[in-house]
Amino acid sequence: MTDTAQTPLLYLDGVSVSFDGFKALNDLSLLVDRGEIRSVIGPNGAGKTTMMDVITGKTRPDTGTVLFDGSHDLTRLDEASIANLGIGRKFQKPTVFENLTVFQNLELARKSPRGILRTLGARLAGAERDGIEDMIRRIGLAGRERTIAGALSHGQKQWLEIGMLLIQDQRLLLLDEPVAGMTDRETEATAALVLSLKGSHTVVVVEHDMEFVRSLATRVTVLHEGAVLADGSIDHVQSQPAVIDVYLGR
Repeated sequence: MTDTAQTPLLYLDGVSVSFDGFKALNDLSLLVDRGEIRSVIGPNGAGKTTMMDVITGKTRPDTGTVLFDGSHDLTRLDEASIANLGIGRKFQKPTVFENLTVFQNLELARKSPRGILRTLGARLAGAERDGIEDMIRRIGLAGRERTIAGALSHGQKQWLEIGMLLIQDQRLLLLDEPVAGMTDRETEATAALVLSLKGSHTVVVVEHDMEFVRSLATRVTVLHEGAVLADGSIDHVQSQPAVIDVYLGR
């Protein structure tokens, strides 16, 4: 009998994706353990976005296996079904409800059978309100509950979107360049937020900012031409001649 706790939360094996003859992913294999924070780096065109598209059901692989939680074959599910399994993705550009407050954004993001208008018009139970307020503090937006999301800084919008994923109890978070365009202070705060998720959530961070990746002090996977080029600590991958040649030396 398989011990679920020992099974990787995310398992990719031999995954290939071609677009008009170009191999975006080339026999890609990747394991991400439960509660792990994994950084994925690589030059433009390395396959990072395509990998996330495959995991979330946006792109079907030509070949390969993609399993979530040991038994869910993601290649056979649509995007909505995959999201309902507990896989959330944050794109590089924040996608928050600009005309709603921070509180309302998180209220809408909560898992609820009610429609949007009914959700906004309904009275929240005390525990539900407390949960949203706790999340606002957790993502560094305390005191901004009534601030319209469109008035937030770029970094604050990124935190709000991460909070919207967390409040949905997503088990796997895919973060696409979460610190792009941030100030140094916002970048430091984002690193602290991501690190606070270790153990309780599984996080895959795709990022170009090497200082941010180093601050996470976690396992790093380097992609190149749709396959894994190197894997290990940040010091290990940065010392690899192949990585220096195709990525760091540019």
